[in-house]
Amino acid sequence: MQITSKNDLKISTKLFNFINEDVLPGLNINSDEFWAKFSVSVHELEPLNKKLLKKREEIQKKIDEWHLEKRGEKFNKDEYTKFLKSINYIVKEKEDFKIETSDVDKEISSIAGAQLVVPIDNARYALNAANARWGSLYDALYGTDVIPEDGGAKNAGSINPARAKKVVEYSKKFLDETFPIDNGSWKNITNIKIENKNLVVSIQKSMFHLKDQSQFKGYSGDEKKPKSILLKNNNLHCDILIDAESSVGKEDIAGISNIILESAISTIIDHEDSVAAVDDEDKVKGYRNWLGLMKGTLETLVEKNGRKFTRKLEQDRFYKDCNGKEFKLHGRALLLNRNVGHLMTNPSIILKNGSEIPEGIMDSFFTVLCAMHDFKNKKNSRTGSVYIVKPKMHGPEEVAFTDLIFTKVEETLGLKKNTIKVGIMDEERRTTVNLKECIREVKKRIVFINTGFLDRTGDEMHTSFESGPMIFKGDMKKSAWLNTYEDWNVDIGLSCGFSGKAQIGKGMWAMPDKMAAMIEQKIIHPNSGANCAWVPSPTAATLHSIHYHKVDVFKKQSLMKNNKRAKLENILEIPVADRPNWQLDEINKELENNAQGILGYVVRWINNGVGCSKVPDINNVGLMEDRATLRISSQHIANWLHHKICTKEQVLKVFKKMAKIVDKQNESDKSNYEEMSKNFDQSLAFKAACDLVFKGREQPSGYTEPLLHQRRLEKKLEN
Repeated sequence: MQITSKNDLKISTKLFNFINEDVLPGLNINSDEFWAKFSVSVHELEPLNKKLLKKREEIQKKIDEWHLEKRGEKFNKDEYTKFLKSINYIVKEKEDFKIETSDVDKEISSIAGAQLVVPIDNARYALNAANARWGSLYDALYGTDVIPEDGGAKNAGSINPARAKKVVEYSKKFLDETFPIDNGSWKNITNIKIENKNLVVSIQKSMFHLKDQSQFKGYSGDEKKPKSILLKNNNLHCDILIDAESSVGKEDIAGISNIILESAISTIIDHEDSVAAVDDEDKVKGYRNWLGLMKGTLETLVEKNGRKFTRKLEQDRFYKDCNGKEFKLHGRALLLNRNVGHLMTNPSIILKNGSEIPEGIMDSFFTVLCAMHDFKNKKNSRTGSVYIVKPKMHGPEEVAFTDLIFTKVEETLGLKKNTIKVGIMDEERRTTVNLKECIREVKKRIVFINTGFLDRTGDEMHTSFESGPMIFKGDMKKSAWLNTYEDWNVDIGLSCGFSGKAQIGKGMWAMPDKMAAMIEQKIIHPNSGANCAWVPSPTAATLHSIHYHKVDVFKKQSLMKNNKRAKLENILEIPVADRPNWQLDEINKELENNAQGILGYVVRWINNGVGCSKVPDINNVGLMEDRATLRISSQHIANWLHHKICTKEQVLKVFKKMAKIVDKQNESDKSNYEEMSKNFDQSLAFKAACDLVFKGREQPSGYTEPLLHQRRLEKKLEN
C-alpha cells in the first residue's frame, strides 16, 4: 500500500487521491484545510473510542465474575437486575421526553413501508436497491412461490398462460381489497377513464367509481384513454398500467398490462455486516459507489439472459392530477448509509501514535462528504439531511459518542448542526435495556430505531456466556427475552414521540426464496406498530408492501401509544437450558446446523470478499447470511464447548464433515469457488471458521470481524 503523509496522518495514497480528486471537487472545500481539520478531529476522537471499548471489556468481566460466583445457585432475576444497576450496566431512566428531530424526509416520517438492506461494494445490487422504490406486482408474483405451481401453473422459462392467469387473479383481488369499486370488481372491468375529475370504470355498459374517490391521485396519457392510473392507500401509491397492445394487456379485458407498487420506500446502503472491507482497496470501492449514488452518476454494465445493458438510477415519475396539472413522484428509494460501529479499525489511515484509524470515525467523515453532493440536486434527501445508521453501540455513552463524532464532522465540513441524522441499531443488550436514555442522547438527530434480532441474539449469548449452556438456536425465537425485546423497542419508540417523525424498524426476512411464507408471516411487523421492516430483495420489497396496504401503521401506532410498556425483567430472562440432558444425536444435529451456516458464509467471505451470501442450510433452504447470523452460530458452539456440552474433537469432526457438504453445494461454481476439504490445513477459510468457534469465547462481544479481517488480509496477500 502506497502512503501519503499529511497532517500527522499516514494515508493510503489510493484513498487520499480518491478524496482529493473525486469527492472534494464541487464542494467548495479546500483540500489542505479539510485534511488539517480531519486530523485534529480524528486525533481527538480516537482516545475516547478506545476508552469506550475498554469499558465494554470491564463490564463484561464483572458480569462473567457474577455468574461464576453464582454457579450452581438458582437464578435470581431481582438480584441480577440490582447487580446490573450497581455496575451502571443499566442506567437510571430520567424524565419522559419527545424527540426533536427536524428536516426529516417523508419517507422517514410519514410513509410506512418495506426497507431494503444492500451491500455497498456491489454496484449492481446498490442500483437495484435504489431503483426498488417501484416494483411490478405481476413480476414479483410470477417469479416466486406466492403463486403455487399446481393446476398447470408451472414457473417455466417462457410465459405460462395458466400461471399468468393466477397472477392476474391474485392482483385483481389485491385491487378489490385495497381500492374497492362500488358494486363491482376489478376482475370484471372493461374500460378505465377519467371523467369530471373522477376515475370511472366500466363493467360492460355500466359505470362505477371507487368507493373512496380520494384514493384516485392521478394518471398519465389521455383522460379518455389513460396509459396509467395512480391510486394511493396508506400513503403508498399503486400505478395501474394500461396497454391493450402489449402481450399482457391484450389478454386483459380492460387492457391492464401491469400493476406497479411503491415498494422499497427506503434503502440502507451497507458498509458494515454485508460487506467484506478490510483495506484501502475495499473501502475506496464502497465509498466510490456511495459517491455515485449521491451524485446520481452510478452505473454498471449488466448481462441478463444473453443481453448486455447499462443499469442507471431511475428518474422521477410524472403524472397529471384530476385537474390535468402535472406533478412528479420520487423514482428512487430514500438512501440511508450504515456505517461501521465503534469496534474495528482500518489500515487505510495510521495516526501519529501508530494506531489504525477507528473505521467508524473514518466512515462518518467520508460518507457524509460524499453525501454533500446530493445537496445540489436533492435527488435523495429533499430536506438536505444525511442519514447514517449506526450499528453495535453499547448503551447511552456510546450513542453520545456517535453524536460527538457527527458534531465534529459537521464542524469540519461546515454543515448546520444536526444535518446528519442517526439511526440506532438496537442490537446489543446494553442498548436495549437503556433504549430510552440512548434515544435521549440524540433526540435532535434520531430518525430510526431497529430491532436487529440476529446480532441481539449473538450479544445475548456472549453477555451471559458464563451463566450456562444456551438453548437450541431455533428455540431462541420462542424465548421470553426476545419477544419482550421486540415489543419493548416499539413501546419506547412510541413513548419518545417517534410516530410521524421517525422509523421504528424490524429485522430481516432471511429466506429470499420463501416469499409465500413471508407473505403469511411478515405482516406481524406492521401489526406490531413498526413502520418499516427489512427485506432481502426488490421482489421481497414489492410483496412486503402489500402488508402496508392491509395495515394502517400510523393508526395502529396511535392506538398503541397508551399501551402498558413491556417489562424490563422479561428482557433479562437469560436463555440458558435448565436441564441440558440432550441426546448425542440432538447435539450433533445442532452442531451441524451451526457449522453449515458458518462454513457456507465464511468460505466466500475469506476467499472472495463476499460479505452477504445466500447460503443453503442443512436442509438446502437458501438463507441470507451476514456477520450477524455468523455471530450467533459461532457463539452458540463456543458456549456449548465452554460448558462441555460437546468436545473440541467432536466439533472439529463436524466441521470437516460439513465442509465437504458445503463444497458439494458449491461445486457448480468452479471458477470462483475454492474447496476447503481438499486440504483443511491449508484452507484459510476453514481455519477462519474454526477460529470463530475455538477462539469465540475471547472475541470482543462475540464479534466475528477481528478474526475475519485477519484471515481475509492473509488471503489477499496470498493472492
